[in-house]
Amino acid sequence: MKSEEKMDIVEKTAREWMIKRGVKIEDIAELVYFLQEKYHPELTMDECIENVDRVLMKREVQNAILTGIQFDVLAEENKLVEPLQTIIGTDESLYGVDEILAFSIVNIYGSIGFTNYGYIDKLKPGILQYLNDKSSGKCHTFLDDIVGAIAAAASSRLAHRAKDVE
Repeated sequence: MKSEEKMDIVEKTAREWMIKRGVKIEDIAELVYFLQEKYHPELTMDECIENVDRVLMKREVQNAILTGIQFDVLAEENKLVEPLQTIIGTDESLYGVDEILAFSIVNIYGSIGFTNYGYIDKLKPGILQYLNDKSSGKCHTFLDDIVGAIAAAASSRLAHRAKDVE
């Protein structure tokens, strides 16, 4: 993982906010492993963590994290104006802006990211199940999609790099 002293304020804040919201790099790496293990039998968690870390170094990913988490927090605190408060607060199924923000992350490593994202978004394994649990009292309308997108992008990065090795 990149050392904190080499991170600028945007990257450091994005990583800190994810941790405060209950998401660790290892949680996302587990999703990467879930997506890639059958294609890469020798895959290790360290490789998954490395790929997640590299995705988190991208400025547009950091911006998406900060934006999404800010909207989730504002919704939790009932600080959004209606009808947006209810739409985001309840994660209304026809509200697709959270997915659009996630697509900005998925796009980074090509079209394979879309299939990875769609698959993991439908199944909601691991940390995604926690983030989608409405009984927690937390709003993760944006964060669940962002985390899934980071995992999908890291999986795509891993797949592209593995293809280069072949």
